[in-house]
Amino acid sequence: MTAKASAVAHPIQGLVKYHGLKDEVLRLPYHDSISVCTAPLRTHTTVQFGMPHDEAVVDGRALSGREMRRVNDVVDLLRAEAGVTSGFRMVSKNDFPSNVGLGASASGFAALTLAAARSLGLEMDLVELSRFARRGAGSASRAVTGGFSRWYAGEDLSSVSRPLPHPADMDLVMVVAVVPAYKLTDEAHRDVTTSPFFRSRLEDVPQALASMERAVRDGDAEEVGRLAETDTLKLHAVTMTGAQGLIMWRPDTLRVILEVRSMRREGIPCYFSIDTGATVYVNTVSGSATKVKERIAALGLQTMLCNVGRESRIVDDHLF
Repeated sequence: MTAKASAVAHPIQGLVKYHGLKDEVLRLPYHDSISVCTAPLRTHTTVQFGMPHDEAVVDGRALSGREMRRVNDVVDLLRAEAGVTSGFRMVSKNDFPSNVGLGASASGFAALTLAAARSLGLEMDLVELSRFARRGAGSASRAVTGGFSRWYAGEDLSSVSRPLPHPADMDLVMVVAVVPAYKLTDEAHRDVTTSPFFRSRLEDVPQALASMERAVRDGDAEEVGRLAETDTLKLHAVTMTGAQGLIMWRPDTLRVILEVRSMRREGIPCYFSIDTGATVYVNTVSGSATKVKERIAALGLQTMLCNVGRESRIVDDHLF
């Protein structure tokens, strides 16, 4: 039996969001993407090998079917790398709501990958581990490397995430407005090529990535927010105009969007950002965060205050 290993990882907010997979098995995207990790939200995961069979429990619920297969997609690769064939036990806990657009799959598979690799005695850096995490959830690659990270589309061996340099004192604060709605991420990714706007998105993304990297490098939180808002509208235009006409937003999503626009007219620097779900991130700066949070909470929504999170990391606290 191997030693237990535990890891924590933060979920992500897409800034230049990935949309669509050119290879669903290898989880290779059509284009690069950039995200930021959202602390203090986190997933905590413990893994141990040497068990008679595979078992995975998330937030007290045993995984089965497709969910368990996705876990095995990652663990099987790591087992093969280590030459181990035994079963494993995984226990994972999120301290935030899952499946509402907060990036739980990103932090979940990032923490799983790091903990499983450590339990198996594999010596890999975070960039290399991001390639394995990608096989569970594309965005997990960026949750592994943490902070602001760019996931490179590439091919199997080169599709990894790398952290982006940014000032340590960068003043980006995220007010999260939780809008409950079941996510349809996989359906949205499969539908992208049916949108008449998808080709335009592919042509636009290189410039969007360059602009976002520059804003991150310069520590320009307002420009990061502005660019993420623009990317949100472009991404959801593709989603809404695909064959399925998927509309991820809910009435509360639009209420937050309109409130953000209203605050901006009042001179409050804030910008909305929405991944493939209904929950809204409102990107702002520390001097305006309290006011923004109060205004969003006044809409009757659960709010959370987040800052830029670190990379995934090993911890000593085990869950079993």
